[in-house]
Amino acid sequence: MPEREATGAFEPATSRSLDAIAAGLHALYPDADCELTWKTPLELLIKTILSAQSTDVRVNEVGKTLFRKYKSAKAFAEADPAVLEQDIRTTGFFRQKTKNVIGAAQRIVERHRGQVPRTMEELVELPGVARKTANVVLGTAFGIASGFVVDTHVKRLAHRLGLSAETDPVKIERDLMTRFPSEEWVSLGHAVILHGRRVCDARKPDCHACALRPHCPRNGLD
Repeated sequence: MPEREATGAFEPATSRSLDAIAAGLHALYPDADCELTWKTPLELLIKTILSAQSTDVRVNEVGKTLFRKYKSAKAFAEADPAVLEQDIRTTGFFRQKTKNVIGAAQRIVERHRGQVPRTMEELVELPGVARKTANVVLGTAFGIASGFVVDTHVKRLAHRLGLSAETDPVKIERDLMTRFPSEEWVSLGHAVILHGRRVCDARKPDCHACALRPHCPRNGLD
């Protein structure tokens, strides 16, 4: 079923609405953070790769044994693909994810001395890593606001809340970066994702219970 925002006319948020939306999200989710559990930047990177077309709950469950078995980038780089496929099978698309995880780990070992790089340019050179994954790692693991995470939830809410009329994630990110100050990119990114999961559902948003409704350009109507 297509996402609802694709069927409605875009209504841009006003400057006052932008401030109210940001304030509302901070109030609703004052401790907003990534729901993937992690101990090291490498764990977060690999879990984010695995989270594509999966859930954070499933990836966190897989991670409980995965990172006891593979404790470094070198261990993942040297992993037997057939074995790793079975280790991550329940996250879905396990064959491609195995190639990406091993490829990213090999690149980290060969070019970054086994440490996850801290720049957008270096991260997006890793197999399986695009801007979304890089933004998650930079913002969450290193506190570096290089951009705004755009996943399916952010894409949906950006349209509904009048933050971006674009459909391409890179263009949506660009719009969000111009609408909010850089010091808010990381926290707001997490907050928008949480709001998308808990309230502004793709198929049946709980508009009547939404604290942002007074500031939503569509006022709860798609």
